[in-house]
Amino acid sequence: MLQCAYENPTGLKVQGSEAQEAAVERMVRLFYERALADEVLGPIFRGAIHDWDAHVRIVCDFWSNAIHGTGRYTGNAFAPHRKLRFEPEAFGHWLRAFESAAGDALAPEDAAKAIRIARHMAESFKMGLFPFVTADGRPSRTPA
Repeated sequence: MLQCAYENPTGLKVQGSEAQEAAVERMVRLFYERALADEVLGPIFRGAIHDWDAHVRIVCDFWSNAIHGTGRYTGNAFAPHRKLRFEPEAFGHWLRAFESAAGDALAPEDAAKAIRIARHMAESFKMGLFPFVTADGRPSRTPA
């Protein structure tokens, strides 16, 4: 099996197969293709992402690390999402686009792992972005 070595910020070389890395990139690109076509996600992403090549590289690094433990991402995934104008309903759209992309691009066991991580992230991000609840039970960014 062919291997690709990447250098992480600690200077250590990590291994990931070319096939695995290509699948992660396919998943990320397929996700954004679907997200940009989505009536809720499209405007959010088009308004927030201006350098798509750099963004896709960062997101590929994140998922490569999350799925395969490559060490290619050591940042804080939540911080950049705090400034997005995401409403609670957007998380369902995000998960549908992500789950279909993961299922179509990744090996079944990798897709299952990515989807578990994505579902956990969605719940965590929702709680972080909307820590309050309104009187009618809707998530809110501010106290009622």
